[in-house]
Amino acid sequence: MSDMVDLAQEQSERLEEIRLRNCRLQAQAAPLPTGVCFNCGELVMDSLRWCDIECRDDWERQQRRMA
Repeated sequence: MSDMVDLAQEQSERLEEIRLRNCRLQAQAAPLPTGVCFNCGELVMDSLRWCDIECRDDWERQQRRMA
């Protein structure tokens, strides 16, 4: 029984490592903030890239489709 638990724990840890690596890569690939939402063109604070989470998610989906 402990073998199954150990395997599940190892798999969970590997998946978490992959998720963190993907988050870091996404952050590196995102363009620098310009004061305009990269998805819809709405004005945003200079330190932001998107006006809301939905626009960020849409932009990321578009980037994945183009890749």
